[in-house]
Amino acid sequence: MSSFSIFFTFISISSLQKDKFAQLMEEILKHFMELTEIQIEQFNKLEDLYKTWNAQINVISRKDIDELYLRHVLHSLAIAKIIEFKPKTRILDVGTGGGFPGIPLAILFPKTKFVLVDSIGKKIKVVNEVSQAIGLENLTAIHTRAENVKGQFDFVVSRAVTKMDAFYNWVRKKIAPKHKHSIKNGILYLKGGDLTEELAKFPKAELHNIATMFDNPFFETKKVVYIPIKNRL
Repeated sequence: MSSFSIFFTFISISSLQKDKFAQLMEEILKHFMELTEIQIEQFNKLEDLYKTWNAQINVISRKDIDELYLRHVLHSLAIAKIIEFKPKTRILDVGTGGGFPGIPLAILFPKTKFVLVDSIGKKIKVVNEVSQAIGLENLTAIHTRAENVKGQFDFVVSRAVTKMDAFYNWVRKKIAPKHKHSIKNGILYLKGGDLTEELAKFPKAELHNIATMFDNPFFETKKVVYIPIKNRL
């Protein structure tokens, strides 16, 4: 292939990728219609930021980076279809990786306080860089394990970092006893597949099918798992 042909092939591929990102951003706007101009700008900046950082530190799989807004951003925002976090709510994101679901939720709920933790320092570096670049003032990222986090939170969120019994033991004592939402404080966990066996020990667990929220085959087996946790005052 001539250099001339390669150049125009590259241009065509780039244009297709840009169109794909634009379509997925439109999908976010369709479901979250009250976004401010600042929030829209923050979401828009995520594409270039994650592509740049992912080239240096692999926090998103290579096959997923071109599906950023679908497989990471919109997926994270499924939690917002279950609950609207009130101002001053405290949220802990355990095993955040590159910042999911924490960063998209922090954009959506600017008056809610988010603490994102991960045991891998280079991932927290990316979270901090992305957060600073888009001007998030309600997010703190810490290189630590969940067990070492101080304080209590209204909700703990995560994306399938481990099986629920282990995760529950990590975080159950970190849930604040006083409730202020329509649902009780607890865990909001993004996970896919058949969870019958895994959740057998959690009779109060509620499963919310993401496919009923967002019309895309990617979400066909994916769920938001909600488990209330009651700690004493």
